[in-house]
Amino acid sequence: MRILDNADWGFPVPIHYGPGRIRDLPSLCARHGIRNPLIVTDSGSSGLPFVDTIERALAKSGIGHAVYSDFSPDPVDEEVVRAGPAVEEGGHDAVIAVGGGSGMDAGKATSLLAGRDMSVWDFEFGNRPKACKGFPPLICIPTTAGTGAETESTAMITDTRRGIKGCVWHPDQKPVAAVLDPELTLELPQNLTAWTGCDALTHAVEAYVVPSFDPLCDGAALEALRLIGAALPRAVTDPGNLEARAAMLVGSCLAGVSFLKGLGLVHSISHMIGAVHGTHHGLTNAILLPPVLRFNRNAIEDKCPAMIAALGMAGNSAADLETGVCAVLDRLDIPAGLGAIGVPGDRSREIARKASNDPATGTNPRESTVDEIEAIFLEALWTAR
Repeated sequence: MRILDNADWGFPVPIHYGPGRIRDLPSLCARHGIRNPLIVTDSGSSGLPFVDTIERALAKSGIGHAVYSDFSPDPVDEEVVRAGPAVEEGGHDAVIAVGGGSGMDAGKATSLLAGRDMSVWDFEFGNRPKACKGFPPLICIPTTAGTGAETESTAMITDTRRGIKGCVWHPDQKPVAAVLDPELTLELPQNLTAWTGCDALTHAVEAYVVPSFDPLCDGAALEALRLIGAALPRAVTDPGNLEARAAMLVGSCLAGVSFLKGLGLVHSISHMIGAVHGTHHGLTNAILLPPVLRFNRNAIEDKCPAMIAALGMAGNSAADLETGVCAVLDRLDIPAGLGAIGVPGDRSREIARKASNDPATGTNPRESTVDEIEAIFLEALWTAR
């Protein structure tokens, strides 16, 4: 198969991949009996060309629809509560979650609450899920190559009461389809291409070093690293390169599959920095990755040769992996510290405490105390690499 050949894959959910596949959305809706979907995205994406492309494709086929975009770039629980009833009130029979991580999080969380008098936190990851039937069909359409969460119902939502980012989901709400169309990512600016691409890179690295036996996720992580390692610099420096965009979109999806195994301290700390200071998730991950690699160094040595080979880097040790990753971040103009993106150090203890309770901390390859997490944060403040 060539990277720009269209293909349909069945694992872990039906995935419809290829340039221009967004034009198949009406037939995909018809296949699932969808006649009036609600398109959900965030406020920052609602006016972008991909929303218009989707609307025109549906309208041309006579499929009724509406757009709901009353979501912040980082969706919060109060917004989800307002959005849930919109599905039933508009007579919508499905949810199409579209956008970057925020847009898809908004759509997926909306689908969880559609027609239900429940709190979004009833669906928090780690809770025993209540039996729920009758979720509306969910179609996920990513427009960035970063979050990779288009094959699950998982959504990151900010809890306005606790001041954290939490993950919500339900095992019975799987997307009926994901549409991966690299043409939708061509308009992404260079900085967002780099930041979201670093998110995907971090997903694959953190998932691969989770110390549990999961060969399916490990295989997905290594193939993601192979694709991302070669394509990310090209996608940033040559934004119109469709092959690079395609490789990044597939790599991001694979990295998203791989983190079903778990993540690590990069994500747990990043979640809380984002909740407290509103930073971009992918950019925050990129800055935190080197100091977390240093913290985990002795626990991941055996995993490093395979990751280094997949990324096309030199060496075989954890130190070599860190050196190679730092070189990539430098090439992508990622700032060297959190302070450079406006994060102060005055709430370091709060962030560390919150991060210590994040589910991703529990799957990090090395156990950590609140003091150690705070030390990582403070190291990353100005001298992350």
